[in-house]
Amino acid sequence: MAAILVAFAKIKDATKLQEYSSAAGPTIIAAGGSIVARGKLKVALAGSFDADSCLIVKFENVAAAQAWYQSPAYQALVPLRDQVMSPTFLVLEEPT
Repeated sequence: MAAILVAFAKIKDATKLQEYSSAAGPTIIAAGGSIVARGKLKVALAGSFDADSCLIVKFENVAAAQAWYQSPAYQALVPLRDQVMSPTFLVLEEPT
C-alpha cells in the first residue's frame, strides 16, 4: 500500500535552505520517492500552526518511507537540516 510522507518545517536559516534541499532531494529520488507537492504554507483555515513550509512525498509503502529517512545518505544531512529548520515528519498509509 502506498505511503505519503508529509514534512512540515519552521525555517531557521533561509540562507542554507537551498543547500539542504539540493542535497536531500536526490536521496528521496534514490529511495524511490516522488515529490507530490512542496511550498510555503500561506493560510491556516482553522487553529494555529507553527510551520512555514511543507513537503509531500509518495513512497511505495511505509517501509520505503522509513528506509529513506533512516538511510545513511539522508541521516548524513540531519545536522545540516537541524541548522536550517525545525521539522516534523509524518507518514500516512493511503487507503485501499
